[in-house]
Amino acid sequence: MGRGLESILADAGLDKLSQQANATLTTAISSIPIGLIDTNPFQPRKEFDEEALDELAQSIRQQGVISPVTVRQMPDGRYQLIAGERRYRASQRAGLTEIPAYIRVATDAQVMEMALVENIQRENLNAMEIAFSYNALINECQLTHEQLSERVGKNRSTITNYLRLLNLPAETQMALNADQISMAHARALINVDDPETHLRILHEIISRQLSVHQTEQMVKSVKQEAAPRAVLKKAELPQVYVERQHSLKQYLQSEVELRRSRRGKGTLTIHFNNDSDFERIMKLLNQ
Repeated sequence: MGRGLESILADAGLDKLSQQANATLTTAISSIPIGLIDTNPFQPRKEFDEEALDELAQSIRQQGVISPVTVRQMPDGRYQLIAGERRYRASQRAGLTEIPAYIRVATDAQVMEMALVENIQRENLNAMEIAFSYNALINECQLTHEQLSERVGKNRSTITNYLRLLNLPAETQMALNADQISMAHARALINVDDPETHLRILHEIISRQLSVHQTEQMVKSVKQEAAPRAVLKKAELPQVYVERQHSLKQYLQSEVELRRSRRGKGTLTIHFNNDSDFERIMKLLNQ
């Protein structure tokens, strides 16, 4: 990511924030009652592996919490997690009443950023969780894509690609969130605007376990079929031909179509209503 939690915390202006909030900034580890800690509302990760939590809880029962969590103190005297929700949840399962923690001072925006950075650094978030987190950072902190790119150490194009996932239909987002399709599959599907066609391809990917390349080829084929065929522009008739066509219509009292290519080749079509009308036109032409 290029930036760790300490780097972000350093940018926070901790001394000034501490004075404004009248809070205590502690660099040493404190032992805090678990009952006084609330989870982070800005936590980008919404689902936790239950089996992994049980394994971590077992490890904590035997060895304790090796790496402290990070919290901030709230005005009501309680604490809010900044980082370490897996350790916090596993400690609850292990039956701990207190947990070691670093106490920091941070704004909502900084807490959100730190939670995102921690999870992405550990590659714990799926593509949709990252997309929602990036979008939240942009909206809450009023950042441009370029500024967010600098904050999280990702290329601007990477940020944009994640944010484009938010334009996908809900069913596609759910499939991506459930790891039924990859982000590369989703990026290919973004190019299919028609909802019915989009979902049909999505179901094909899942049921047939299509590769990304196969998906891209299917999308390409669909877009080629949907593309309007080029219509050749009809060559305009020279004025002299327009006048002759009008004269024939007047003389024959029938519909006359005159077509001419740019090379001078063409067709003359005279319409008639019935046999007697045909004979009438023929007599006029033979005069």
